[in-house]
Parts: sequence; C-alpha cells; structure tokens
Amino acid sequence: MNAYELEQGPGGAKTRTYFVIGESRTNADNAITTIYGSFYLAFEISEETEQVVAFSCTHTLDLTENFLRKLFLGQHFPSIDTWLEEVLERRYGGSSRRAVLVSYRDALKRYRTMRRGGGASGN
Repeated sequence: MNAYELEQGPGGAKTRTYFVIGESRTNADNAITTIYGSFYLAFEISEETEQVVAFSCTHTLDLTENFLRKLFLGQHFPSIDTWLEEVLERRYGGSSRRAVLVSYRDALKRYRTMRRGGGASGN
C-alpha cells in the first residue's frame, strides 16, 4: 500500500477506500439524459467497514443529490441492495427511480470485481 491509497478518516485515522461509479440510462425525455447522456451514481466506500463514506450523482436539481446522499451515506454498501428498491418505490418520486436502482447495481457489480482484485471494469 502506498501513501496515495490512504485517506484521512474521522479522528485522524488513516483509512483505505474504494471509488466506484454505476451507470444507467434514464428516459429519453429526462433532463439528465439531455444534459449528461447517462445517469451516474458515485460512491466512496471504506475498505474496512464497507460503509459509504461519500456520494455524488448526476442531477439537474441539487435536492435530488441531497435526498439520495441521505439514503446512501453511512450504509453498508453491499447490503443496500436488500432495501433500495422498496425505499425508492415508497419515498422517491423522481423520474429517474429505475435509473438509480440500475446504477447502484452496476456500481455494486464493479465494487465486487474490485474487491476480488479484478479492476473496475466489471468484466
């Protein structure tokens, strides 16, 4: 491990994290598709705890990213798949609901590949 792999964590501890992006398409008439072409979710995940420590996404309204950040931050990344679809159905009224789910699952696939040492391509 080199110094570039260590990140300053809470309380000054040095931690190692993974960065992973999930991608999906959304409706052709969605503003995100018009502006960005695809929908992306980006996660930084603690190697030790597998908790989401940072989150970002493509969005046209800041509130979208803020809402999703509250859902994901602090969560055990692999376990999100057990509840995400239900929570989105109940609480997320955005037109990109399906894209959020597909992007997360794409990120999870890439993350699992990275954890096995296979890089981020997901192949």
